[in-house]
Amino acid sequence: MARLIATWFGVGYLPKAPGTWGSLAALFLGVPILMQPRGAALLLTGSLIVFAVGIWAARTYAQSIGVKDPKEVVVDEVAGQWLALIAASAYDPLTLVLAFALFRVFDILKPWPISVLDRRLPGGLGIMADDMAAGALAALALYGVRHVLA
Repeated sequence: MARLIATWFGVGYLPKAPGTWGSLAALFLGVPILMQPRGAALLLTGSLIVFAVGIWAARTYAQSIGVKDPKEVVVDEVAGQWLALIAASAYDPLTLVLAFALFRVFDILKPWPISVLDRRLPGGLGIMADDMAAGALAALALYGVRHVLA
């Protein structure tokens, strides 16, 4: 069960860029959620649930294979991408693309304070927390962009 959740039901095994595949899977699942009444609140709740379960799944799976942060673990991208999506509009493709792109940029580059979380937090919490921070920064940046363009 931990492997299934950690790899987001096998998405993490897709070739070349598992983190990007995980983010895309989260985007395609997240947009219909965002379209619901109170969609942003539902995504926030879902992100927090995936974060909590992901800590256990990522830790358990990583320990089972003896790798600190396995590349195929993408549950962290799902939680972080959903957090980034709360600032998007389900009916505005530009904001959806920006939520995706901003999250990937922050997740890959890991600017401060994301880099601190990535280096200092152990186990499943360390695997998950940096992506949640990337999602939060992406959401803040997207809110900023939307207010400037409004």
